[in-house]
Amino acid sequence: MNSFGIPLLSIATWLPALGALLMLFVRERSAQRTVALVASLAALAAAIAVGVLFFQSLLGSAAAAGPQLTEQVGWVPAWGMQYALTVDGISLWFLLLTAFMMPFAIAASQAQSRSDTNYALLLLLETGIIGAFLASDLILFYAFFEFTLIPTALLLGMWGGADRLRAATKFFLYTFAGSVFMLLSIIGLYLVHGQQTGSYTFDYAAIVASLRGAAGAVLRLDPTTERLLFGGFFIAFAVKIALWPFHTWMPLLHSQTPTDGSVDITAVLLKVLGGYGLIRFTLGLFPQAAQWAAPAIGVLAVIGVLYGAWVAYTQQDMKVLLAYSSVSHLSFVVLGIYALNAQGISGAVIQLVNYGITTSALFLGVAVLEQRFGTRRPRDLGGLWLVMPTFGGLMLAFVLASIGLPGLNGFIGEFAILQGTWLSPVLGWRFAFVVVIGVILAAVYLLTMFKHVFMGELRAEQSAATDLTRAQLLPLALLLIPMVLIGLYPNLIFDPIQPSVQQIAQALSSALASR
Repeated sequence: MNSFGIPLLSIATWLPALGALLMLFVRERSAQRTVALVASLAALAAAIAVGVLFFQSLLGSAAAAGPQLTEQVGWVPAWGMQYALTVDGISLWFLLLTAFMMPFAIAASQAQSRSDTNYALLLLLETGIIGAFLASDLILFYAFFEFTLIPTALLLGMWGGADRLRAATKFFLYTFAGSVFMLLSIIGLYLVHGQQTGSYTFDYAAIVASLRGAAGAVLRLDPTTERLLFGGFFIAFAVKIALWPFHTWMPLLHSQTPTDGSVDITAVLLKVLGGYGLIRFTLGLFPQAAQWAAPAIGVLAVIGVLYGAWVAYTQQDMKVLLAYSSVSHLSFVVLGIYALNAQGISGAVIQLVNYGITTSALFLGVAVLEQRFGTRRPRDLGGLWLVMPTFGGLMLAFVLASIGLPGLNGFIGEFAILQGTWLSPVLGWRFAFVVVIGVILAAVYLLTMFKHVFMGELRAEQSAATDLTRAQLLPLALLLIPMVLIGLYPNLIFDPIQPSVQQIAQALSSALASR
């Protein structure tokens, strides 16, 4: 709770759900859209207020590494469960990212049938994602994490393409199966902590304190137990972030999402949630197991970077191209996480934020093309810069941001990850050298896509096309602002996350020293 006694974290979490509830009473389509946008914008305002209070607290706190805002209420005290929300320098940016992107998803939504249900599901999904980023009780986190599956699968199954049911089923089964392993690890950690300390709790902060010897009772995990518990969390988040070879649900999902791009944005945020989980839980709870597993995970990440980039280059569907591009980009993020140092983890955090903004913008751009010309094949288009120069300029900026052009947001994250990988005590220069190939390939396939769509000779059937309407221009232009802002002033994100990142990095360094 903040000094004003206002539960801002809960307000940011539950305002979208309140908007979803209001959909039961709104029948006019335009009014439904207005209610949904107001609810999501209200959640954004609450998230910004959280950010303001966080920075005020950060400036006046000597213990800046821990949560700066906390809300806690007993849930099932007998079992050590509580409704607990917290925000620190890492989770703050993912809260702001989600609250910033969801209004774009809602504004993009063009469901022709049952629009009230469509908006309600998008709002419920926002509550699930924000709740997962803020939850500090493991069972509460698991509840929010699992809940995100339901609205996503329904959105895909009800408004997706011709093969939408198979895509929704595969997405649900893959991610649900991965989450079962995490639930088993949560229960195992709860039992081991209770047996050793006498305190049966799901509180993340209490368990971390016991593991680091900062609490009265110390929790000691033997290597086998720690690795098994680590494995359960890792599988769940590896599936969610679509790390190779757990990625196969994701290209099918994006190929079947609605043409408006709304579900593509939510899918991007779900993958960001997977990256957050790897940082928060696999590194925060199991530093020694992370040290043990890092070389193998680094190999998977390098394969994912190269495989995703190569397959993206061969695609003739721009949504599927961006899906495989996500495999490559997010594998790069995983490499930074398991560099196990402050540089790599910091780069991973900022790159997850960058990915959430830039890839969402690219998906919205593809949605404009599909709605205008009825195709997602780059080779069916050409020369569009001649008739759509503003759109072409924005898409070029998005492509350059995605490939890491200096001055735009993608550069600093990629640089920090490469630096962290090079300096990593468990990875090193060989991993950094190989993964650079993937960075080069990203420029090849994205610029090739751009060339086919916007350069060359204008096709006769597209010569009458006009540039973006105001409704199409506004969201794309707004998304360009944080790309430039982060690119020019990366310390806006880097500085606030450093205390939390350094705390994780120190625990990892201590684990390495004790091996």
